Amino acid sequence: MEVTVLIPNYNGLKFLYDCIDCLKKQSIKDFRILVVDNASADESVKWLKENNIDTLVLDKNYGFAGGVNAGIKEVDTAYTILLNNDTKADVYYVENLLKAIKAEEKVFSVSPMMIQAQDNNRIDDAGDGLCIIGFAYQIGVGESVKRYEKKMKVFAACAGAAIYDTALLKELGAFDEAHFAYLEDVDLGYRARLYGYKNLYEPSAKVIHIGSATSGSKYNDFKVKLAARNNIYLHYKNQPLLQLIINALPIALGMFIKLLFFAKKGFLKAYIEGIKEGFASYKKCKRVDFKKVKLSTLIIIEFELIINMFKFVLHFIKRRIDRLY
Repeated sequence: MEVTVLIPNYNGLKFLYDCIDCLKKQSIKDFRILVVDNASADESVKWLKENNIDTLVLDKNYGFAGGVNAGIKEVDTAYTILLNNDTKADVYYVENLLKAIKAEEKVFSVSPMMIQAQDNNRIDDAGDGLCIIGFAYQIGVGESVKRYEKKMKVFAACAGAAIYDTALLKELGAFDEAHFAYLEDVDLGYRARLYGYKNLYEPSAKVIHIGSATSGSKYNDFKVKLAARNNIYLHYKNQPLLQLIINALPIALGMFIKLLFFAKKGFLKAYIEGIKEGFASYKKCKRVDFKKVKLSTLIIIEFELIINMFKFVLHFIKRRIDRLY
């Protein structure tokens, strides 16, 4: 057995049947399914036990990061797939992720093609990007799946359906539980990049994704606040002081743009509260050991952050054009 499919769950009973049913229909059968339940108040645990699904039941809600980390400690296979409960995996999903992560050296993670449940012709996520103004973004979101049929390197994998090298996952400290939820996967992918590993996108592995199943909506006070706070953690942890100084102005510009956006959406208070909490508590985060990071790696990533700014704008323009047709 080479891989464990780890499914975090919190009050997701209505999604579990479809998610697990698709896993039972996979082209390969020799893998473990492990559900980590974050103290659900619905009947998720009862259903899982009745259906003999291996389940780790936690005593409270530790968030995505804490819940997944508890599950990772129980994994003894070479690879770990993290799969959101609100997904439906293609029959070759597990097989093709395994092939992709084993095909190259120094690969930390591989993202599949995540497809919108509302429109199966649109991308939900083709890996995650990060740009110089501090925006983390879903690559390809809202665009045609036909534009993302080629393998490529990505900044980080989306933990909603990605495969990871288990040994490296544990070695790198897994997910930072200070995040609780949101941006913890970009943080982990960034950390892996700094230590010289690769994150890839594999389009032959596909999943349908509903999205925001646990939080309940694309934007809400909880999500906006945590994402704003965690964005500060993300940069503080993964950039040395000189890089933070160099990037201070573009990051401040990005924060101002988001402030205007969330003011328009009615979430200004939540966004400001998240920023305040981030600056008040960032020192509790464990920073990358930059003594172990090559200067050349920092320079390459800095240029990538700049290039990703143009890619992000291009994605934005494409989505706007697509909406016209």
